[in-house]
Amino acid sequence: MYVKFDFNALCKKVLDEKLKEHGLKYRLLNFGEVEFYEPFTQEQHTLFKKNLEDYGIEIIESQKTALVQKIKDAIVELVFSDEIIPVKASIYISEKLNHSYGYLSNLFSEVAFTSIENFIILQKIEHAKALIIRNKQSLTEIAHKLNYSSVAHLSTQFKNTTGITPSQFQKIVGKRRRIQSTVINPKMQYE
Repeated sequence: MYVKFDFNALCKKVLDEKLKEHGLKYRLLNFGEVEFYEPFTQEQHTLFKKNLEDYGIEIIESQKTALVQKIKDAIVELVFSDEIIPVKASIYISEKLNHSYGYLSNLFSEVAFTSIENFIILQKIEHAKALIIRNKQSLTEIAHKLNYSSVAHLSTQFKNTTGITPSQFQKIVGKRRRIQSTVINPKMQYE
């Protein structure tokens, strides 16, 4: 079974539930931002922080780290969008976060120890893998959806990132499906 889920919606729901559970008065702003209407104690903060960590959510204490997280969120939103966004990633990120791309790029590299470009490639390859697993689009369609100039460009980045080509990945996925289907329906192996 394959499951598709929206990380943003999932995190927002968990955050909303936990804030209510702790009786905090708040308002959810953009993804990952909360405005509190009244201060809370250090004990409440510590307990709330621990409670979120159980779900893999952490409270960001520094402004730089918070901005890097916003950059990552913007990239994930861009790459995993259902529609093709016809603008360069640098322009999209810069306009979304209202900072120059040069500043954002330098900050990202300083805090995340990788470049924005590399992070975008990693996200695109993760999305390509998910699309291949869903098996509803050709490699040409996937390359177009992820804003690659060609299947060859996608294949090169895919291989550089994963060590195998998208075609090899498709074969592995297909083989696993056939194995699973024979385990689920043993008659199929004799037909």
